[in-house]
Amino acid sequence: MADLFNPSPETSPTAQPKVQIEPSWAKLLAAEFTKPYFPGIKAKLIEEKQKGNLVYPPGPLIFNAFEKCPVDELKLVILGQDPYHRHGQAHGLCFSVPDGVRPPPSLVNIFKEIEQDLGLAIPEHGNLEAWAKQGVFLLNCILTVKANQPVSHQAFGWQDLTDEVIRKISSECEGIVFLLWGRYAQEKSLLIDMSRHHVLMAPHPSPYSAKNGFFGCKHFSQANELLRRQGKTEIDWSL
Repeated sequence: MADLFNPSPETSPTAQPKVQIEPSWAKLLAAEFTKPYFPGIKAKLIEEKQKGNLVYPPGPLIFNAFEKCPVDELKLVILGQDPYHRHGQAHGLCFSVPDGVRPPPSLVNIFKEIEQDLGLAIPEHGNLEAWAKQGVFLLNCILTVKANQPVSHQAFGWQDLTDEVIRKISSECEGIVFLLWGRYAQEKSLLIDMSRHHVLMAPHPSPYSAKNGFFGCKHFSQANELLRRQGKTEIDWSL
């Protein structure tokens, strides 16, 4: 993935990568990019490419969530597990798909809950960039996936990075609202200082679990109320 790490042709796969990431995140995470696990991620991605395997999202979009939501603009975090694994779906924002791509079932259920909670019409597209630009950090805990094989990059080491991202948000920011849907995301609550931040939990919006408590959770109105109490601008959840 040369477009992610931008190595020169002479650079070995295990050399320290030059990471192309939004400047405020680059500063906050600088120490992580020098740790042994990080070149290992690069080497595994290069190996996938050499084998002819497709990896999603495309290299320039792997850090898209960071690009769209700088640290000083961050107000709310939504955690996903890993990117969509079908062609054209993943673009580096959890639960989101690019314009022109049919929203997957979990995203449709998110829209249904927003409609019930706030009375907003279900949008015709599934591109959540408008949320990200308002301070919603749409982070997948695993940042890449092999085509048609969900959770296939679970052992690449991405969680070492994204766990630290969550810790840094917890320690460096104040009053962030975390929306943790499903057991995988909820396990990350251990990384969050509950005395500094707000954590809302519910079942995953997947069709298999949405009826068990995601529908009716009212996280979107609750999140805006928590932001309003802090004097922060509420999220416009319409698209």
